[in-house]
Formats: sequence, C-alpha cells, structure tokens
Amino acid sequence: MTLDHRPGRPSHDPGSSDPNADPAKAKMAAKAAFFGSMLEYYDFYIFASAAALVFPHVFFEGAKNPVLLSLATFGISYIARPVGAVVLGHFGDRAGRKKVMMFCLVLMGLVTFLIGCLPSSATAGAVGPILLVVLRVFQGISAAGEQSGAGSLTLEHSPANRRGFFCSWTLTGTQAGFILASLAFIPVASLPDETLYSWGWRIPFWCSLIVLVVAYVVRRKLEEPEIFVATQEAIAESKTAAPLPVVDLFRTHWRDVMRVVFCAFIAVVSTVFSVFGLAYATTPEIGMSRTTMLWVAIAANAVALVSQPLFGILSDRIGRKPVFIGGAIGSAAGIFLYFAAIGSGNVVLIFAAGIALMGGLYAATNAIWPAFYAEMFSSRVRYSGMAIGTQLGFALAGFAPTIAQALRGGEADNWIPVAAFTAVCALIAATSASTSRENSRTPLAELDKALPEPALTRV
Repeated sequence: MTLDHRPGRPSHDPGSSDPNADPAKAKMAAKAAFFGSMLEYYDFYIFASAAALVFPHVFFEGAKNPVLLSLATFGISYIARPVGAVVLGHFGDRAGRKKVMMFCLVLMGLVTFLIGCLPSSATAGAVGPILLVVLRVFQGISAAGEQSGAGSLTLEHSPANRRGFFCSWTLTGTQAGFILASLAFIPVASLPDETLYSWGWRIPFWCSLIVLVVAYVVRRKLEEPEIFVATQEAIAESKTAAPLPVVDLFRTHWRDVMRVVFCAFIAVVSTVFSVFGLAYATTPEIGMSRTTMLWVAIAANAVALVSQPLFGILSDRIGRKPVFIGGAIGSAAGIFLYFAAIGSGNVVLIFAAGIALMGGLYAATNAIWPAFYAEMFSSRVRYSGMAIGTQLGFALAGFAPTIAQALRGGEADNWIPVAAFTAVCALIAATSASTSRENSRTPLAELDKALPEPALTRV
C-alpha cells in the first residue's frame, strides 16, 4: 500500500500552517486505519455473508421465516452501536484516540473467533441463537468506535490540503476487509451443504485471529495527534472541568450531529448490496450461485480499493460536498441498475452493474466521509461527534436488509420497492450533505477557533 499522494500545492497553502502537518505521521495513521478497518470489517462482513447464506440453516432451521430472522441478527448490532458510540466516543475524546482504537480492535477479533465456536440450534436448541445475538451486540460496540477513531486520528495527523486522501484509507481498509471476507467464504460456500452447515462455516471466523495479529502490530506504533494532546493540556492547565464530551457535543454541535445522522443513510446502499442482494440473488427463484455473487462483491470492492483514494484526492482539490453529493445521487440511480441486472440473470451485466455501483458511485461517498464528517467537529468532541452521528444513521443501514426482505414479500421479482427504498435513503444523504459547511481547506487549529467554546467549570 502506498500513501505518496502529492497534489503539488503552493507553499502558501493553508495546510502548511497546520501544527499537525507531518506527512510521515499521516502515512502511519493512514496505514494503521487501513489495517484496523480491514480487520473490523473482515469480521463484520464474515457475519454478513454467514447471515445471508449459512445462519438460516445453522441457527434458525425450522423457523417460519429463517432468512428474515437471520438477517435480523445482522441488524441487531446496529442497536448497540449508538450506545457504544457514546461510551467509546467519551473515552476517545478524553483518554485518547489510540487507546480506544486498540480496545475496539481486540474486542472485534476475539468476539468473531467466539462466534465460530457457537453450537447450532440442532445441538443446543435456543442457546446458539441467543449467544449469537449477544456476541453480535459486542461486534456492534466494537464497530461503533473503529471508523470514527481511525478517521479522527488520521485527520488530526494530516496536512489540510491532503486530509481527504489520507482519511480515505480508513474506508479503503473496509473494502479490503470485505474482499478478504468474500475470499474466505468462496471455498467455504462451495462445500457440500452438510459440511458447510456443520463445521465449514466456522473456518473464516477462526481466521480472524490472524488478521487481528497483523492489525495489532501496525496499530501499536501510533502516536496521539498533537492537536488532541494540546487540547487536553490546555484544559488541564486552565484548572477547569470540561463538560462530558457528549454534553459539550450536543450543546455546540447538535446541528452537525444531525447532518451526519442523515448523511450516514448512504450506508443503506452498502448493506442492501452486500447482504440483501446476496440473499436475494441466491434464492431458488433467481438461481444465481453463491460463488458467482461473492465474486461480484470481490470485483466491485477491488475496484473501490483503487477508486476511493482517487476520490479522496479529488475531494482535496474540489471539496468534499461535490464528491459526496454526486456519489449519493449516482448511487440512488445505480441501485436500480444493479437489481435489474440480477433480475435479468445475465452474469456479465451483474458484474458490470455491481462494479459501477460499489466501485464507482458509492465509493465516492465512502472514500470521503471520514474527512467530511470529522471536519464538522472541533478536536475536543470530534470522536464523539463522528461516532454518535454515524452510528445513529447506520442503525437504518443495519436493518435495511430486513426491511428489504419485508418489502420484497413473497414475489421473486419484486425488487423495485427495495431499490426505491435504497434510493430514497441515498437522496436524503445527499440533501443533508448539501446543508453542511465546506471545511476541506481549513486548518484544524482555525476550525477549532471558528466553533463554539465549551462551557468550562472552575474547579
């Protein structure tokens, strides 16, 4: 992975006045964000693939609607994520970005391994499904702090004129995790059903420990950003007690929190594509093979590995808003093309539409939201603001596959309501983004000064 983007800004560019403008530290932060997100979302998408293909048979066999129940377990974590965002955001803004990111990393890796050890409903009755839900909640808590921490830390290490590029590696790591998860499931999905549903599905979950070790080694070398350390020192030297980050956040930044909530609806595109789309295309009525659809996901996300850093560079040149809004509007149209391609049964069209949607249109929003959202908040509440805003918005994305399954009903080709629902969510995200400030070229120190000060109490 190379992080040598040099847009060639003139020497008077405001990025040169940033106290945190250290490209070497920015590269290290971006690499740590990439590998950490890769682990988190390898684990997350392993669960997504299993929820679509395996869990209906392993944990919900005999239920009235096993697919719906299985997809609901995917959404369960999104209920826990806002709670995790408040708690982890608090410690991220007080104790430090790195400490919370390390906690999230270890928690996700261990929980994913334990999911691979669960007994099936045939072996232990309701015990397996109950433990599955509990562990999924812990996955949600971990995910609530990962991207916001990685985005905050990377932004705060980056020069103003390259923040979009460096921060794009946070979500590029997410795409790498998706690819790893899909690659891990391809040989597993080709196993005979009896082998797949007994022990085969467990292997990708156990392999998460390997990814955990790699990500941990990279991330432990991180340093806290200078602007964050300076903020904490200023509070300590003033002998004042700052309000809780969440209190400060909603007093000074509540409008931006709400903007992020609605912007985060764009994630519905991702979960409908990766979870519902996989389950829908492999139904007997449509008849696509599991392996083919997993390769579609791999191809789309492989393209995103290249396109997302490029969109980050573009946002450094023309601003965050045009890139995000354009990608969101494009995704609203692209989801119709993708489901129409699935309905046609034409493999070439499915690949083309999937790549265009996830590797092109959606990748534009996905690449730049870490920088876009982080630039809405001051350093003292940045972690909390990003975490709470995104996780409240992501809650809809988490249950989007379940909603999509309900909208589809029992009709094999009834995909238009699903596409319409997804498109509306993308357009809401675009509208919310249009109301935000454009802070892509503002140094962080100036951004902090431009925002309201917290109400400090003398101690």
